[in-house]
Amino acid sequence: MPKMFGTDGVRGLANRDLTARLALDLGDAAVRVLGDAGTKDNQPEGRRRALIGRDTRVSGDFLASALSAGMSAGGFDVIDAGIIPTPGVAYLTSVLNVEMGAVISASHNPMPDNGIKFFARGGFKLPDAKEDEIEAVLGQDWDRPTGAGVGRVSHDTVTATNLYIDHLVSAIAPVNPDKTQPKPLKGLKIVADCANGATSVVAPEALRRAGAEVMVINASPDGYNINKHAGSTHPEQLQAMVKATDAVMGVAFDGDADRCLAVDEDGNMVNGDQIMGILARAKKEAGKLADNTLVVTVMSNLGLKLALRDMGIKTVQTAVGDRYVLEEMLRGGYTLGGEQSGHVINREFATTGDGTLTALTLCNEVVRSGKSLKELAADFPQLPQTLVNVPNVDKMAAPTNAKVQAAVERESKLLGDTGRVLLRPSGTEPLVRVMAEAATQEQADEVCARLAKVVADELAL
Repeated sequence: MPKMFGTDGVRGLANRDLTARLALDLGDAAVRVLGDAGTKDNQPEGRRRALIGRDTRVSGDFLASALSAGMSAGGFDVIDAGIIPTPGVAYLTSVLNVEMGAVISASHNPMPDNGIKFFARGGFKLPDAKEDEIEAVLGQDWDRPTGAGVGRVSHDTVTATNLYIDHLVSAIAPVNPDKTQPKPLKGLKIVADCANGATSVVAPEALRRAGAEVMVINASPDGYNINKHAGSTHPEQLQAMVKATDAVMGVAFDGDADRCLAVDEDGNMVNGDQIMGILARAKKEAGKLADNTLVVTVMSNLGLKLALRDMGIKTVQTAVGDRYVLEEMLRGGYTLGGEQSGHVINREFATTGDGTLTALTLCNEVVRSGKSLKELAADFPQLPQTLVNVPNVDKMAAPTNAKVQAAVERESKLLGDTGRVLLRPSGTEPLVRVMAEAATQEQADEVCARLAKVVADELAL
């Protein structure tokens, strides 16, 4: 039986793969695994609580109801925070000291999809072992509570949203002793593309409270338009808007706002690698970059690592996925990490990737430095990169096939310090991703094509 939990929770087509019954069962199973309140006479002591939130997909309504039903039937009081970014649920799970949090979202996926992921006490994503425990008890019968032992479900979107916005703004504008709050982004004119998603209220309000003049696009969710030709996966509209106005930059979020990409004043994309570089340098200068180290994944561009090396900043590399970035950050005590896709984890203020926080801190660095985003990003040039998917191959044989590994070694020697190659099996399909970075696009294309041919010939099914 295939594993239900993927790299970011349970995800699939809503009402087909992810049904109301499955959401109910997941809520029921999660309270059994994550209900870590104290016990007395083998019974839970005190009320146990969970917090849930969701993005703007229409299917989120019935899935939230089902998930809440499963949790409350298991004896948990459920706080439904309504539409709120994923990192907002993580933050509130931490500060409200609830046993667990849950998000109903499929992030950057198309509207018909949805997903459910859980946060443990403290606001951290679950380790694989805990997800396995939930899956193991899914659908099992057990001695559920009755009478006063069942939970309540309450709804409080306004309080949850305001607590989260307060936290975001205070990250760059701490409240003064006299209760006033500075506006560090005053005079900064930006465009924010909210992807008609979960940060459609949060991001514009947080940026404005920090002093920015914000032009907002794609912040009118109707349940059906999340990520549709909008947000970080479709930044063309944002690029055009920044160029058409006198905005100095733009920021784009995905459906659940755990990632952020940016656009400079000329409409050029500034990717997650460049954003991480800008923020890592700023943290180093402020003495807040632990061990002068940035945690990245294998997909981060070599150009970022070379630029950081010249600045005295080390990089530690992990597998693809923000959960693996966070695991390494916690293991090594690092304070900043992320992915090229725009997931940036700032452990000073968050337990997971937070797109709105990334936008605020990036804007703050533009103001603090006195430089444009274009100038800041230019310090982190990206080497030309080519990525080819080679389908219908034995993806698990790539690391052990002698001819494939010989080809990798040959191309790596050819590139030397000016580039690199990477083979990465797909997590869901019978294909291998072949990536090459080089000093020129032509060289990257040639290296990638040669290596992809060897993979196709040697690993064909």
